[in-house]
Amino acid sequence: MITTGNSIISIYTEMTPNPETMKFVANKLLYPGKSLDVADETLAAASPLAKELFSFPFIKAVFIASNFVTLTKTPDTDDWQDVIPTIKTFLQEYLENGGVVVNEEEVAKMKQEATNTVSAADDDIVKRVKELLENYVKPAVEMDGGAIQFKSYNDGVVNLMLQGSCSGCPSSMVTLKAGIEGMMKRMIPEVKEVVAEAE
Repeated sequence: MITTGNSIISIYTEMTPNPETMKFVANKLLYPGKSLDVADETLAAASPLAKELFSFPFIKAVFIASNFVTLTKTPDTDDWQDVIPTIKTFLQEYLENGGVVVNEEEVAKMKQEATNTVSAADDDIVKRVKELLENYVKPAVEMDGGAIQFKSYNDGVVNLMLQGSCSGCPSSMVTLKAGIEGMMKRMIPEVKEVVAEAE
């Protein structure tokens, strides 16, 4: 289990390109080098923090990565400004009290079919696609509170999974087609198209 302990925690918020999501950034690492997409409450066993966040009626999804948590609000919640102070206070107290962010044993039980980690079974094209996602795409989309994970490659088509603020974001398709697809076609000639799979 990854725990945090008794230091002074500060939380600040960042808008994301997706109006339904808000990024809450901590002054400490929550889940270094990894990410966990808790798309709904049924998946919250992997993250005690996410489980607690779902107790707020306006939270629809939780995404945890590096030093931030991206929250998706329910459509009927009018304005982020009404709920930000409550969330910031909760996160600050939870982390200062050493609350568990992610339960690795539960994560291991979850079916993790999307990953950018290169495995020995990957062919050359898949390795290059994953490396490109990890080195170029990940830092950019994390700035916006999201993640894009490799799902599959078949006959020139790369299938990706959008997570966090990228999931359901109006501008994510532009990023996917104009940005990621364009870069992959230039750097990996075998790639003909990049498509996204909603969770």
